Formats: sequence, C-alpha cells, structure tokens
Amino acid sequence: MKAVATSSSSYFYKLPNPNPTRLPPSTFSFFKPIKCIQSPLNPDLNSSSLKSNPRNPTSLFSCSVVTSPPSPTSNLAVTKLHRLILEFQSLPEPIDRVKRLLDYAAKLPPLDDSLKVIENRVMGCTAQVWLDATMDKDGKMRFRADSDSEITKGFCYCLLSVVDGAGPDEVLRLKTEDLEHLSVSGLNGKANSRVNTWHNVLVSMKKRTKALVAEREGKVQGEAFPSLVVTADGIRAQGSYAEAQARFLFPEDLKVQELASLLKERKIGVVAHFYMDPEVQGVLTAAQKLWPHIYISDSLVMADMAVKMAKEGCQYISVLGVDFMSENVRAILDQAGFADVGVYRMSNEPIGCTLADAAATPAYMDYLAEASTSSPSLHVVYINTSLETKANAHELVPTITCTSSNVVQTILQAFAEVPNLKIWYGPDAYMGANIMELFQQMTVMTDEEIAEIHPAHNRASIKSLLPRLHYYQDGTCVVHHLFGHEVVERINEMYSDAFLTAHFEVPGEMFSLAMEAKKRGMGVVGSTQNILDFIRQRLQEALDRNVEDHLQFVLGTESGMVTSIVAAVRRLLGSAKSSSMGSKVSVEIVFPVSSDSVTRTSKSSSLGLSLGEVGDFMQVPIIPGVASGEGCSLHGGCASCPYMKMNSLSSLLKVCHNLLNEKDSLSAYEAGRFILRTPNGKLIADVGCEPILHMRHFQANKKLPEKLVNQILHPHSKDRTLLLS
Repeated sequence: MKAVATSSSSYFYKLPNPNPTRLPPSTFSFFKPIKCIQSPLNPDLNSSSLKSNPRNPTSLFSCSVVTSPPSPTSNLAVTKLHRLILEFQSLPEPIDRVKRLLDYAAKLPPLDDSLKVIENRVMGCTAQVWLDATMDKDGKMRFRADSDSEITKGFCYCLLSVVDGAGPDEVLRLKTEDLEHLSVSGLNGKANSRVNTWHNVLVSMKKRTKALVAEREGKVQGEAFPSLVVTADGIRAQGSYAEAQARFLFPEDLKVQELASLLKERKIGVVAHFYMDPEVQGVLTAAQKLWPHIYISDSLVMADMAVKMAKEGCQYISVLGVDFMSENVRAILDQAGFADVGVYRMSNEPIGCTLADAAATPAYMDYLAEASTSSPSLHVVYINTSLETKANAHELVPTITCTSSNVVQTILQAFAEVPNLKIWYGPDAYMGANIMELFQQMTVMTDEEIAEIHPAHNRASIKSLLPRLHYYQDGTCVVHHLFGHEVVERINEMYSDAFLTAHFEVPGEMFSLAMEAKKRGMGVVGSTQNILDFIRQRLQEALDRNVEDHLQFVLGTESGMVTSIVAAVRRLLGSAKSSSMGSKVSVEIVFPVSSDSVTRTSKSSSLGLSLGEVGDFMQVPIIPGVASGEGCSLHGGCASCPYMKMNSLSSLLKVCHNLLNEKDSLSAYEAGRFILRTPNGKLIADVGCEPILHMRHFQANKKLPEKLVNQILHPHSKDRTLLLS
C-alpha cells in the first residue's frame, strides 16, 4: 500500500492559554505560521513506519492517512510533528541533536512539586518523568511534564510542542512509529533508552487522553483486570481472582513440612511446570527451603533437572505437568543412564494438551508428508508435543525440536547453514504466524539491525527465506488461544503504558501489541522463562535507580506463572529493603482474565482478606482456574490451563505416601517406557529423543549438529536409516 499525500488547508494559530505555566504554541521557535498545501511527504521519511502492517492494512504512518480534506485543525499536531522531524533530520550529528534538546530543556516550565507523584510517573523511562494531563473548557488537551534528566526535559518540551492544545483526536492519531526519526543515537550506548522516552511519554499522553474523553462523555471506564501488588512489606490483592491467587502464596506450614519430609525420606525429586496449580506451586515453593530437589520451570528445563536430581541421589522423580513432559523426562533419564529411577505422573487419567493433540492427528502427518516430498526440508517441531509425534515426524522429515525462546534462532541458523532449505514449523498456528510476522518486520530493518538478531542474515536473506517458511495452521493452546480481540481492546484502553508480557503462542493481535511494547523497552515476547527474566530485569533496574516507582506488568500467559514471579519479586525487594531501595518500589502483576475464569466454592466472601493469614484453602469463595475447562470466556481469556490443574496437591501426596509400600496402586501414575515402534521398526523412545538432542546440540554450539545437516541433505539416501540409528 502506498503512502497517501498529506492534505490540509488550515493555518497555524495561537490557542487560548488559560494557564500561564503551559507552553503557548508561539513559544516554539521552529514552528512559524505557514499555510499548508497539498504536497507529498519528505522523501527522506520513507521507512518501515510508512509501510502497512501485514496484520492491519490501515496501520500507516499517521501523516499519510488523510484521504479527504480534514477539518480545519485535524492535521495540526501531525503537521507540527512533521516539522519537528525535519528539524531533527537537519542535524545529522547526534551531538548536535543533544545540544538542541538541552536548549529546549531550558525552556520547559517547571512542574509543581504537588504534581510529581507516583500516579503521574511515566513507566519505562530510565529517568524520572512526570506527566499531567487535563482537558480545557474547549475540549483541547493540555499537558505539563517534567523530568530529573535534562535531555529528557528536552524530549518533553518537543512532545508538548506537538500535542499541547491539540484536540483529542489529533493526539490519538499519533503513533509511536512516527517518532522513529527523532532518535538521538550514537552517544554512550543510550540510544534505545532515549528513543523509548519519546515513545513512552506519547503512549502515556494517549492513554490519559482516552480517559479524559471518556470522562467528558460520561462513559464508565471498563472494569480493571484483577492484579497483585507486591511490595517489600507484603502483597495486596485487587479483585477476587487475585485474592484467590494470593491466598495460595501463603501455604500452611504443616502441609509444607509434611511434603518436604516425605520427599526427603523417600528421596523423591520434583519437577513442575510454571503453569502448575497455584496451591501446589505455593507449597512447592515453600518446601524448596527444606528440600533442595524441587524445581519449577518451563518444559525445556524439566528433564535436565530430573537428570541432575538423579545424579544427586533421587530415586524417584515426580513430574507435575502434562503427559508429554513426563514422557520426555522418562526418555531423557533413560538416555542419561538412569533407567532405574522411577518417574511418576500426578493423575491416573491422561493429562492432555491441545497442542500435543493437534500434532498427533492424521492432518499433521499429511502436512509432514507434503514436506517430505520437497527437499531439502527441515521440520521444526515445538517441544510441547509427544515423543511419539517427534519419532514419527523424524522418520518422515529430518526434525529438530524448539522452544518459544529459541525457535527464531533455530530457524535463522538452519536457513543460514543449508542453501535453499525449506522449513516446516508446527504445530502451534499462532506461534507460526507470529514467527512469520516477525520475519516480515525484519524485511524493513537495516542490515545492521538484522545482524544483531542473527549475524549471518541481512535484509536480502530474510526476504528470500520467507517463501520457504511454512507453518501448520490448525493447532492452538487452549490458554493462549483466548488472549484475543477482547483482551487486546481492554489492554489498549487501560494498560497501554504498562509493561506487557506475552508468550510466543498468543494470537496475532496480542503478539503485535507486545511487539510494539517491546520496541520501546516496555514488553517481552517469548517463553515463560523469558517473561520471568524480563520482570526481574525491570525490577532490578528500578531498584538501582533508588527512587519511588510502581511497575505494572500485564501477564500475557497462564496465570500459574504468578507464583514464581511473586517469589522472584519478593526476593529482590527483600534483599533491597535493608538498603532502603526496596521500600520505594512496588510491582503490580495484572491478570488479563475474565470474571468467569474462576470456580466458586461457596457463597462466603473473602473481601478484606488478610494475605498474611493462613487458613483452609476451601474457605476461599473462588479458586483460580476452571473445572474441566468451563468458565473460560472470549471476553477476557481463560488464562488457566485445565489440564495443568489436574496435578493436585492431594495427588502428589498420594504418590509420595504410596511409593515405598503400595507401588502397585500407582501403576496408572507411572510414566512408562515406549515399547512401540515407528513405521520403520525403530523404538519410539530412541527416535523421538533425537530431535531433542539435536536442539540441545544447537543450544550448546549455536549451530546445527552435523548429523542433522546430513539428514537434511540426504533424506532419501540408503544411509538414512543408519543416520537415524
């Protein structure tokens, strides 16, 4: 889609200035009254911001969206921004841009100390930035801002020059992409943080504009998502869903001691997924202090930790997750020489996974059969699949597993190593679409920016690989599937200035929103571990600044993650409290869930719940998650995996109690070995482990194993069977 020329027939004029501390438009030396005529945009502005977004064809650089003559003032802010861009482009040297910003900083009126409060802070800026927004009697937006950094004051002055006195529609029409030409790069390695200041202040301006417009029109603001606020002194729950989550963070000492004693006595190690039931996670987290062989992580690390526990003397491993996780633990332990270590699931019924089920269908095998006819091909399969799927796939097409944290690097490395390679990703349709979207975005990056992602690629190579990248389009995660349009709308309305975290499996709208936040340092897209690391990093940065701060994170993945997040946050705040830093910072974890995403247990109320108290869990009127999946809502998302919730504390205790004397009663709980064979007569356990081992080689060496490359290049060779053995 081509950019449309900007059109305007209006003049700049002075707006009423009822508040003398605000900036009258005439004070900006680089804005002189001119008559705007219909003309093309500056050709130097041809960049990614001028191109349409594949997910949203109407998402263009805002200066170019006018297709008919606007109202007299509808283009005023956009035109001011255009002139500001031209001014900065006339200063090619970064030092000259910094000097200009310092000049403008001296002109910024100081903000009254009464307005320098935590509620007016702009999140995501390295320096402290305060923003005050009001709407005057004429319906125009009036902004005031200040910072403890001189350069940031200059940023604020420039942004106020564009939007102060503008109509709400003008403010909302601006996009963060419009500010990319105003970067002050090349100095002290702080380019990104400085670009983020422009972006984050504008996002805050737009959020506050929306709220003031809604207030003026008498609209009731939407209900806030439930959240947990963590400080150095405790935890405060906001909303009944959050109250239920928080109660499980403080398990009864007797239950913790009972579990720890059983694990220690019977030499049982525990590996659990981040999405585990919050009651179980709360007890496990507390029991870690009494028994070291408990580990909560994403699926990739679970098998590794099981091997470590076996090496340190554990005779049994309890796996709290879905069935493909216990399969992987069993197979990897066997590969590592620990066949005598027992592996136990937490249910006598199958613990499924919608993604793993999608890859076990005839349709998925048909997808791989097509791949097998096109050489050279590589199947990149998400680790969240069964061992049988991995084995059968690997016999059809050379296969390597991936996780949400390494899938991009795996694909880019494979394309770099094997000429004319075709890659077939599956089974997660959302992750596949998000990978494709990411690569589409890379086609408009500079070669230097692409090299930072992968040194063997540039714009030409990314464009050439796109037609050779395929993904399966009929597999989704039941949890991430529900982070859809309704959730995105509420986040845009109420949390646009918050830190946004999103798993790589979320639908496209949520992915695009998180990617936009990521560009300005306000988001992360990746695995559960990536999300946890991002929150830790942002909190540590806030603590290092040693100023009062409130960090708000939207949790775009399964709500079970909150236990590990809160534990990590409390550790950091606790260690900083002695130096007074921790007492100044609070962290809010927001759950983008529906009010339907709970199971009610009684008619009693938990309002006024004191989270320092310990009580009977079933006295809580609702518990996080849903029974057998009911209650999930497209109007907010389920955010709770019903399969993971089959791993209950009572099941774990039952397994631990019966392991020594009543093992026969646990036969349905044991993760058995695969005795089935592939169509080529190989053991599923042996062939299914190989794609996992290929991935581990890649992680350790940053290149594909030679064996896998040979399998790709010689798929129909007589030696193919030998290569698989």
